[in-house]
Amino acid sequence: MASKAKSHTNNGADTVESALYSGAEAMKEGFEKAIKGYDQFVSFSKDMAEAMIKSANAAGKGFETLNSEVFSYTRKSIEESVVATKAIMASKSVDEAIQLQSEYSKSAFETYVDELAKVQDMALALTKSAATPLQARVAAFVDLVRAH
Repeated sequence: MASKAKSHTNNGADTVESALYSGAEAMKEGFEKAIKGYDQFVSFSKDMAEAMIKSANAAGKGFETLNSEVFSYTRKSIEESVVATKAIMASKSVDEAIQLQSEYSKSAFETYVDELAKVQDMALALTKSAATPLQARVAAFVDLVRAH
């Protein structure tokens, strides 16, 4: 009987020891997963900050180019308007003035439409270049979420 009691005590001790070991292993694994998750979060945040900086730089350069284009068009348009006004004022007849005005208006409108299309293309390119770094981070976030 003493042998049976000792056997049960050893089995009980083994069971407690096994449970403690299993609990410690589970806690260790959970801690390691938490550290890995934290490292991934820190890495993702760092990469996101870098992507935002790249996006802001691309947007800044794009707006600078766009602003330069609009300024150049505006200056050219004003210069052409002054030249056309002088020509109209120097015309010898009303018919000549109307003809010059008509030609200038047609030319100015065509130039405006061309410039508008050019600015739209530039704005689209700007948007794409500024969004590209952020799109890559969104894809990385989706992959990160799927992995967990």
